[in-house]
Amino acid sequence: MDYVHIDGLVFRGKHGYYIAERRTEQEFAVSVKMAFDTAPAGVSDKLKDTLDYQKVRKIIGDRIEGNTCYLVEKLAEDICTEILEDKRIKNIELTIKKPAAWYNGTPGITVFRSN
Repeated sequence: MDYVHIDGLVFRGKHGYYIAERRTEQEFAVSVKMAFDTAPAGVSDKLKDTLDYQKVRKIIGDRIEGNTCYLVEKLAEDICTEILEDKRIKNIELTIKKPAAWYNGTPGITVFRSN
């Protein structure tokens, strides 16, 4: 299986259980890996035959910068659900980290979802 991936995305949002996390924007670092048959695009050289990185980036950014969630698990679920609306994607691995949450360590989550 082929994978289309985007690493190193950074957006700011107000997600978290604690009041301070919901009051002040914090940084979220995101990586996404999507199982997708890239062979048609490899032959055609057409954007319509592959995943549009820009569209995936926009989905992630809009979710993080938009409505707030108490849990990063909910945020991840919402992002995966929207990305998987493209039924050509077989599965997705999404990692969201909160690099500035603690002074020693980086909390985060990785989820796997399938179509």
